[in-house]
Amino acid sequence: YPFLYGFVLSFEPKTGGWLANYQKFFSNPFLYDTIASTFWLAVPATLINVLISIPVALRVRMMTHRRLLTTILVIPITLGTVLIAEGLLTYLGPQGWFNRTLMLFGFISSPVRLVHNYTGVMLSLVMSGFPFTFLLTLSYLTGIDPSLEQAASTLGAKARARFFYIILPLLAQGLAINLCLSFVQTFSVFPSAVLLGAPAGSTRVISLAAYQAAYEQYDYSMASAIAMIMGFVQLGVVILILGARRF
Repeated sequence: YPFLYGFVLSFEPKTGGWLANYQKFFSNPFLYDTIASTFWLAVPATLINVLISIPVALRVRMMTHRRLLTTILVIPITLGTVLIAEGLLTYLGPQGWFNRTLMLFGFISSPVRLVHNYTGVMLSLVMSGFPFTFLLTLSYLTGIDPSLEQAASTLGAKARARFFYIILPLLAQGLAINLCLSFVQTFSVFPSAVLLGAPAGSTRVISLAAYQAAYEQYDYSMASAIAMIMGFVQLGVVILILGARRF
């Protein structure tokens, strides 16, 4: 119902014809550029999280205290994006512990700018998204029959060969799902972009444009149109990934 309500509302602009909101969005660079800005954050963050999760999950599944390590790695999920963003502001800011430690040991002479820019948002997306991708990757890995690797090892296959010819092909379908879910999560970024980024600049994401339309301009019809565009972009990427996995 919320989706259908928003979909219908997006075609009821304050002024103009029924497509006025969509015409306004795609004719205004300040609005349609938010799609590229969001992609510029979501795609690298998704790839980093998924790619890092593979070696970490491979290592963790062979460890004795796997449950303890898994619990430690997924702690950021319990914190939430807002708390992570607030923490990064404290520790990575100009007067934060990170910059103070580097200056104390003489590695830098002035604080490194890691917040209120693209870097801060990317770090937040990686920290909040990695536990999610790690859990998915670990679940897929544990579903692979270890006897396959043992048989290959018996036949003389090295670790690299076992990974590329046995594990990776069996893991590919799961990684496609992982990419889809991780992308949808990162593409909807909002708190990190506001608290750690530059909302009027490089990290002006599409969710922020929808928020401003709804709660600053009080144009709920336009906000619904932006939300619909955001949803269809996400759906399009998911369809592409799921379609590509067949090849």
